Amino acid sequence: MTQSATAALIARKTAAVARGVGTRGIYAARAENAQLWDADGRRFIDFAAGIAVNNTGHRHPRVMAAVAEQAQAFTHTCFHVAPYESYLTLAERLNALTPGDFSKKTMLVTTGAEAVENAIKMARAYTGRSGVISFSGAFHGRTLLGMALTGKVAPYKKGFGAMPPEIVHAPFPNDFHGVSEAEAISALERLFASSVDPERVAAIIIEPVQGEGGFNIAPVSFLRALRVLCDQHGIVFIADEVQAGMARTGRMFGFDHAGVAPDLVTMAKGLAGGFPLSAVTGRAEIVDAPLPGGVGGTYAGNPLAIAAANAVLDVIADEDLCARATEIGQIIRDRLTAMADRQGMACIGDVRGLGAMNAFELVKDRETRAPDAALTAAIVAEAEARGLILLSCGTRYNVIRLLPPLTIPMDQLTEALDIIEASVEAAIQKTV
Repeated sequence: MTQSATAALIARKTAAVARGVGTRGIYAARAENAQLWDADGRRFIDFAAGIAVNNTGHRHPRVMAAVAEQAQAFTHTCFHVAPYESYLTLAERLNALTPGDFSKKTMLVTTGAEAVENAIKMARAYTGRSGVISFSGAFHGRTLLGMALTGKVAPYKKGFGAMPPEIVHAPFPNDFHGVSEAEAISALERLFASSVDPERVAAIIIEPVQGEGGFNIAPVSFLRALRVLCDQHGIVFIADEVQAGMARTGRMFGFDHAGVAPDLVTMAKGLAGGFPLSAVTGRAEIVDAPLPGGVGGTYAGNPLAIAAANAVLDVIADEDLCARATEIGQIIRDRLTAMADRQGMACIGDVRGLGAMNAFELVKDRETRAPDAALTAAIVAEAEARGLILLSCGTRYNVIRLLPPLTIPMDQLTEALDIIEASVEAAIQKTV
């Protein structure tokens, strides 16, 4: 029997690629908007979007045209050596778009983890302090500082030895998991009284909607309370908008829902429509705190990625993708809620989301809310077999997150939701 193209690629990956680089069994051959075809010609609806990267869909024509035009001019000079106007243009636009009515500046790098690390460097340089507070369930990257900030052990910290010092995790408010907002605030106050001198804390960093942690939404009042706390103690407030930003939640940034202006905002993923680019934007005096040469990098602010990002911002505005995210998000949550209310689907313990950043949590029992990781994996596998790419997440491996491109056609959205419903039903039958 002839081996499939996918099977051959999997064998080559196993032999040639580091085991720690986790992959799925879908080898992409081409993609267009919300659809992807694999090496064997199988068609999938993509509800991963490159992990919230392709908010404007795969290969949006305006993004591809902008990159092609830039490629004809130059592809790399290193901004430190021969800077270019497009970097300045994007910085000016991000300064205007991010929350807060104050003077801002921007630096561009390549990955979300780089953005987070540079934001911490800026906060430390500005305050002269070294401590950082992040939250349980957080994800801030796989670099040494990134994984230290991340609030999930396996697989991000397991086996990698000691973490950098002066990184402290506070509880993230999560009513479904028994942590009220009041308890989360109280825990921070206890932290300052017993473990960490607030005068040694440079920054507090938080995702407005936790990504890898399970799409847990930070309450508006909690973000506002953190803003007050940071002001009280002279702490830099950092918004990690790597996954929630770029119209994903129905606003340009997740913090916009709370009306809270962080001091620094980190961006990546949806910023450049599939090209590697990230940014730190914030108060000019904080961004300017490092000495010249203290931040940046050889590939930081790549011209092709910047061209893509400027096109992405145009598409978000011209196609009103914030409103589109709100619309498709409501359709998704209505469908998931109806599923959860159906007899026989008590395995769906919670449905949550903001804009087009939605998830449902699988449990063995709604009373105990015991996680059902096995059923979660089974649903993802069933969906894949039916032509839908889903991602799981959560510290207990029992959440399925839905991240369609914001440009997905309505008929494909309906098709995907039908597949989800059929996959949940099939997985339940197989695990009974």
